[in-house]
Amino acid sequence: MVRRQSAKKQRKIPFLFWLGLGGIGALSAAAGAFLAVSLTSAPLQQRTLSAVDAAFFNQNGKEAFSRSLLQVPEVSKPVNILLLGIKTNLSDVKSSDGKDRKKTGYDAEVDSLDGLSDTIMLLRFDPQTKRTIVLGIPRDTKIERGEHGVEKINAVDHESGPAAAAKEVSKVLGGVAIDRYIRVNNMGVAKLVDELGGVTVTVPKDIKYQDDSQHFYINLKAGKQHLDGLKLLGLLRYRHDANGDIGRMQRQQMVFKALLEQSLNPMTMARLPQLFGVLQSHIDTNLTVEEFLALGGFSMQNGKSKMQMLMMPGDYNGDGKHGTSYWLPDESGIQNMMARYFDRGTVTLEESKAENLRINIQDTSHFPDATARLIKRLNKAGYQKVHLDPAPKIKEDLTTSQFIAQKGNPVVAEGLSQLLGFGEVKIENSGNLYSDVTIKLGRDWLQKEQSYKSLNQKSK
Repeated sequence: MVRRQSAKKQRKIPFLFWLGLGGIGALSAAAGAFLAVSLTSAPLQQRTLSAVDAAFFNQNGKEAFSRSLLQVPEVSKPVNILLLGIKTNLSDVKSSDGKDRKKTGYDAEVDSLDGLSDTIMLLRFDPQTKRTIVLGIPRDTKIERGEHGVEKINAVDHESGPAAAAKEVSKVLGGVAIDRYIRVNNMGVAKLVDELGGVTVTVPKDIKYQDDSQHFYINLKAGKQHLDGLKLLGLLRYRHDANGDIGRMQRQQMVFKALLEQSLNPMTMARLPQLFGVLQSHIDTNLTVEEFLALGGFSMQNGKSKMQMLMMPGDYNGDGKHGTSYWLPDESGIQNMMARYFDRGTVTLEESKAENLRINIQDTSHFPDATARLIKRLNKAGYQKVHLDPAPKIKEDLTTSQFIAQKGNPVVAEGLSQLLGFGEVKIENSGNLYSDVTIKLGRDWLQKEQSYKSLNQKSK
């Protein structure tokens, strides 16, 4: 006869699992602290959802999380989570009477979730492919919403709450299910970064900006550096260059990736209770603590190597100098992206002929003669829309060239890599914003180019 374990003993199993998984005391202590809280399964919500709104988030959410044989929370089916990063000034706070603003003399940023959504991302954790998809939705995306009329998607949460924002994001993305939401304000992000001890990122260029009305100042030099919370906010918020909000989205995704990498560092795990305390004070989410644990376990197993960064296809309707500037969704491009990465629908036939594809080259190797010969090779192969980007200010010493599928189409990037015989394919939003594929040249191209040159000389 098999004796059943007591409830007390059953509750110790997850702790032992994490101890074995991490192999270090820091991880086991952190997991134990989390699990002590997780037994309550209490939501971390600051905003009450109606029954209808709660049901919207539970179309798939109830089935997405389960427990393993060792009673450890895990992601059992693909789960989609809407992440809203919110910037709130005194003038945004619904309950404010303006006295604080008069007291400070400027429109200070405050610790509140009443502001506009500066960051909008749809995260997909997929245990079948073991991938994490991060899809950026431009905050200037044009929508039409009932009595509100035409507006930008970043205003929806501010006006009507997270469920309304999730419904509009789902609508723009062709009806994709959204299982949970997370709202976090800028001050929470800054405090989280400081609790982590800062984050190491590569600032792509010199960034300098001042806004005396908000007492907001940025002064960052290009290059790899370790930033505290306040400086990192400057990098996240800056959008006063040629790429505007879309360039900011690229930097936000870069920072998100860096934050995840540092958060999964075993040394960081020892501070998880403190980090969790920061989160509790600055977020609103309908994820339970156990579901957070499941997402953390998924990320620990798969790491950043399985992360793919995308941007919702579309384009601006203008430069914003004559009327409101909106990001206009590309319905065909969105349909294909949803089919490839969110298991919704099928990929339609696409114009992928060589002469129609825009290829941008970024010469990180800084060998202009070799780059010119590559452009000639591509032109000879039928690729006529090949553009050389200005030399990057920061010299990257890439061992392996990168073929970046900027619009999320891996087929064309893989085709180019195979045609040229070098490099690796990346699915991320880090290339030229207007390219189909951005090629970042590394040392492997120089080696390949030298071999071509030797063969040509021998044939002569």
